Amino acid sequence: MSGDVAELLAGSGVDVDVSSRRLAEYSYDASNYRVAPLAVAFPRHAEDVSRLVATCRRAGVPVVARGGGTSMAGNAIGRGVVIDTSRHMNSIVSIDAASRTAVVEPGVVLSQLTDAVERHTGNRLTFAPDPSSKNRATIGGSIGNDACGNHSVRYGRTGDHVVSLDVVLADGTRLTATRTALRATDSDDVAAVERASQLTADLKALATGYMAQFRLELGRIPRQVSGFHLANLLPENGFDVARALVGSEGTCAIVVGATMQLVDVPSSALLLIVAYDDVVDAARDVTTILKYSPAAIEGIDEQIVATMRARRGPDSVSELPAGRAWLYVDLDGEDDVAVEAQSRKLQGELRALGRALDCREVRDPVERRKLWRVREDGAGLSSRLELPDGSSVTSWPGWEDSAVAPEDLADYLADFRSLLERHGLIGVMYGHFGAGCMHIRITFDQRTPEGRQVMSDFLTAAARLVVRHGGTLSGEHGDGRARSELLPEMYSPTIMEAFSAFKRLFDPTNVLNPGMIVDPEPVTNSLALADIPALPWQTTFVLHDANGSGSGGFAEAVQSCIGVGRCRSHGSGVMCPSYRATGDEKDSTRGRARVLQDMVRGATSAEEGWASQDVREALDLCLSCKACSSDCPTGVDMATYKAEFLDHHYRGRLRPVAHYSLGWLPRWLAVTSRMAPLVNAVLASPMRPVGLRLGGLTTERPLPSFASRRQLRRELAPHRNGDGDVVLVVDSFTKGFRPDVAGAALRVVADAGHRADVRTDVCCGLTWISTGQLHQARKRLRRTAASLDDGSDRVIVVPEPSCAAALRKDLPELVDSPAAHRVARRVQSFAEYVSARRDAGWTPSAALPTSVTVQTHCHEYAVFGAATQVRALKAVGIDDVHEATGCCGVAGNFGFERQHFDVSMAVAEQALAPALRARPDAVVLTDGFSCHMQARQLTENPSPSASRHLAQILDPLERQE
Repeated sequence: MSGDVAELLAGSGVDVDVSSRRLAEYSYDASNYRVAPLAVAFPRHAEDVSRLVATCRRAGVPVVARGGGTSMAGNAIGRGVVIDTSRHMNSIVSIDAASRTAVVEPGVVLSQLTDAVERHTGNRLTFAPDPSSKNRATIGGSIGNDACGNHSVRYGRTGDHVVSLDVVLADGTRLTATRTALRATDSDDVAAVERASQLTADLKALATGYMAQFRLELGRIPRQVSGFHLANLLPENGFDVARALVGSEGTCAIVVGATMQLVDVPSSALLLIVAYDDVVDAARDVTTILKYSPAAIEGIDEQIVATMRARRGPDSVSELPAGRAWLYVDLDGEDDVAVEAQSRKLQGELRALGRALDCREVRDPVERRKLWRVREDGAGLSSRLELPDGSSVTSWPGWEDSAVAPEDLADYLADFRSLLERHGLIGVMYGHFGAGCMHIRITFDQRTPEGRQVMSDFLTAAARLVVRHGGTLSGEHGDGRARSELLPEMYSPTIMEAFSAFKRLFDPTNVLNPGMIVDPEPVTNSLALADIPALPWQTTFVLHDANGSGSGGFAEAVQSCIGVGRCRSHGSGVMCPSYRATGDEKDSTRGRARVLQDMVRGATSAEEGWASQDVREALDLCLSCKACSSDCPTGVDMATYKAEFLDHHYRGRLRPVAHYSLGWLPRWLAVTSRMAPLVNAVLASPMRPVGLRLGGLTTERPLPSFASRRQLRRELAPHRNGDGDVVLVVDSFTKGFRPDVAGAALRVVADAGHRADVRTDVCCGLTWISTGQLHQARKRLRRTAASLDDGSDRVIVVPEPSCAAALRKDLPELVDSPAAHRVARRVQSFAEYVSARRDAGWTPSAALPTSVTVQTHCHEYAVFGAATQVRALKAVGIDDVHEATGCCGVAGNFGFERQHFDVSMAVAEQALAPALRARPDAVVLTDGFSCHMQARQLTENPSPSASRHLAQILDPLERQE
């Protein structure tokens, strides 16, 4: 059937993909559901969409419009052709400060629009809607769901900012919907003019016929998003067709352009954190806080905070006052004095009410961003909850978007918790308390028939409960597959009839996103976790299943991706460098995880699954940077999944030659160290290109000089092993290419007051891990664990961050012995060691530079903490630190492989290359060998001194200018 659709659309001139890998990527969004499409299309402009839709309608093929794929209700997936507007239709056409409007294509990401508007207007205007997914959700998707965001108390829903919409109807007709009319986008298109006229008359007749019910049942509370927004067609609302189409989930028309209203940026702002013992207590104070006109009142409960601390360390939420629930209250105004006075008055009133445990004002922008990240990552963090007893449970959407009037929120939450208890479920609560909208993820069991029945029963009961409290099933996520079946619990038969009539006027043949809002399937149909084969996925890594236990659960591990799509962000953080380079869903962590999920659900045997060419292709551009294990809110560790897959995939098969030339690098270094001058001479000769091609390596990257044993001995000559109180592991990269770093590290350890036992005889197995040769890696790691497990608790310091990360994380997961765990706990990266010694009172004797550009090392970022290198520099007194936060692009073997060089250099342009150009004379910190090589590639002066290791910066023998 997919082949038939490809043939059908072949003449459209639009990029259409029907490959099984592509269909797997687009079978999911951020919801509980999986529905495989027939094809995925990537239009470049509105005319493409018009032709595609018209062709599909003639053939009776459904069409689903999709933006960032972040829908939690299942309304961005469907049978038929999925049109991804985020790939190419993502231009900001114009920004007009005078009219306070922006004209955009539907694939524009919200945060990109916000940033562009603020830059264009000198931070005077901004685009207001800011859902937690704002750094990957698109304008088109936000219009489809009527998304709101953290500051909806002040700015309302997306629909409140729509001026006009350019749309394509089910027959390909292009119309423009405005605040007062519906017209042909092209006034010379006679058929479109006639269609607009007829549709206008029909819509006015619909509004007249159902006027009383629209007024009684629609638009009752601020977050009433469920169903179609037909109250906007009433005379008192000006026959606002544009806003009537907002929230229609792509069922009536496909948005191909939008004119959006802009708002003022407040002159001053302050974040007030209020702690409570309970979320119900917090909800009872909302009406009091609303009297102070806050821009936001957001809430989280203790389960999200506990999970954040468990996953990212206590420092990630250190600014929160003591409590078990918290409100984030954003206050703003014209000046700091007025805002602070407002805050003090509010705090006094809250304390007088007696429910608030403590309050804390947060003014520092860095602290504010860190705290907002806890709230914004709520969906991902709450997907696997860390419980007080140390266990964890998995929670899911489905009832994650209900809303009531703010004054009814506390009573609703109290009753809702009782409902959870009656059904034996746990719910984690967070959301937009100021708007009465709750995002509650629940521990549904979707794998078994019994669990799905409990889910169905609970959802029906929850719908009746929220209606009893005067609320709505959805407050911004839409109804989709998750709630459309439940709409009759909320609306009368008359309103449901009106919804069907509205859908038919725009889409009489039911081609556009069928089954959303009107004529839905049961809420438990098409669940992604239902009926997955229970295959014995034997793994070398000890993988954690959905409940957090190390059971070797490969299927459960890859299912930890729930599709929130943070990996599609082009903003802060490090993941996912290949997606940022290509903009292709297949190169995102989510895209890879979805292909893996289809692998485990579709294979008839594990052997068949491990042989998947789709997965091999999806993983090809994964740099194994490990950043997803830290940045992904659900902790997806694609580097580990890739290593595990490659290990099985190539058993009994010939591997790529680079797996031997680079994967076995420690062995080759043992040889080259004996004949380094000869090897270096050959690599400097005309034979170099031939040798590199034979090894599967690019000829466009300069190779480092190989170090000899004599060089290493010379660096370590002053040292004698004995009764050292620190173990310094000189890893393969440092031995083979940067022996001067080993000497500097040894001197810094001594300067810090320690005596080092130097180990040059152990290996972390990293190159074998990254190329998926896990038997070889485990064999070496077993020897390493046995050798380093000396019965002491001495710190093990490793200069190369990637090797330190392998010993800290991969060693216990691959070997999983008491010795491995003991050794892993002792390992520190060099930057971590420096911070610890500085905290203990050490002052470096080296003359330090005043300013440093830091290339953040991905593995160190993921395993030891995002700010490890920066913290070390600031600890020793270097305050002017400029951070290139992003992968360097080399990432071990990746950037040296011939087929990956171009992507490697594109990744470098995300952070490192701009940082080097901005500060060409600055000292550049590149602790990782890969980072060091990329910096040399990008720097006009490719000498080794162009970038330095932290040990070299702190070397007491160094004398900085």
